[in-house]
Amino acid sequence: MNLRIKNLVRGIATLLGVFAVFTAYCQSDGDNLYNFESNGNPIITHKYTADPAAWVERDTLWLYTGHDFAGGQKGYKLKDWLVFSTTDMKNWTEYPVPLKISDFSWAKSGDAYAAHVVARNEKYYWYVSTNWSGIGVAVSDRPEGPYKDALGKPLLTNDDCFDSQHSWACIDPAIFIDDDGQAWIFWGNGQCYYAKLKENMIEIDGEIKRINFEGFGFTEAPWIHKHNGKYYLTYASGFPEKISYAMSDNVTGPWEYKGILNEIAGNSNTNHQAIVEFKGNPYFIYHNGAIQTDGSSYSRSVCIDRLYYNEDNTLKRVQMTTEGVQKLK
Repeated sequence: MNLRIKNLVRGIATLLGVFAVFTAYCQSDGDNLYNFESNGNPIITHKYTADPAAWVERDTLWLYTGHDFAGGQKGYKLKDWLVFSTTDMKNWTEYPVPLKISDFSWAKSGDAYAAHVVARNEKYYWYVSTNWSGIGVAVSDRPEGPYKDALGKPLLTNDDCFDSQHSWACIDPAIFIDDDGQAWIFWGNGQCYYAKLKENMIEIDGEIKRINFEGFGFTEAPWIHKHNGKYYLTYASGFPEKISYAMSDNVTGPWEYKGILNEIAGNSNTNHQAIVEFKGNPYFIYHNGAIQTDGSSYSRSVCIDRLYYNEDNTLKRVQMTTEGVQKLK
């Protein structure tokens, strides 16, 4: 073997070694990236995930979740949030933990309850529940984080929930930015509240109001989306929770109750939904307790199924499946 061939072999060996290290890095857990495939529902099986929120940026769907402690829990134990992304609904990347409850100095003894992330002003804003301490907001320059507390105090507290008496009333924020650029925040447990957000996304603009209409059996988990000029308010109802929905011609109502969208999700008292359109397909993202054998109401798992509209713009009832959604080209 002449010197040129030997050098070529050494060069290839070096490249293969670099590739092996890079692959191991990208597939490792802990502080690095972790790449995995979804094999139906639940889509994530190496961790317990709950309370999904999702949004789309260009060709990527970003998924943000709560993080239940390991299986077999007797109560809710959540101390951080997780972030994942996909470009085809099959291959996923998990990023390092972007945000913890301890990142909010005013809520260190709280819980990392349901949250929602939105992009605005070339920043990414993460609105979080802390159980009884209020709703906070963190900010980052990147969708995967890391995120930092933007205010050093809650954005909303129980004092803003004027029709509620219990300590966990100020939870489950959901952000909606309308076509005119106005941002709104919806939240609540037992009663559903809403308000405008200022352009800076970290201040309430004006009066806080409460939603109420005939048939509105609201428990928690509001989510607003828009389709064909119609506004949709989906929310958890009852306990164990189903997902119900209402429709309106305006983001502020009046709302008309339309019925059940998603039945009780297996082996979980709670349900929490995100609705997003990705590459022309509407998706319904939720959680259940289906990881065998330790899945439960306190060790939950995020799932994804298709969402379909009727010709009159009402929603078809979601069919929960084990197979999940197909890979996109």
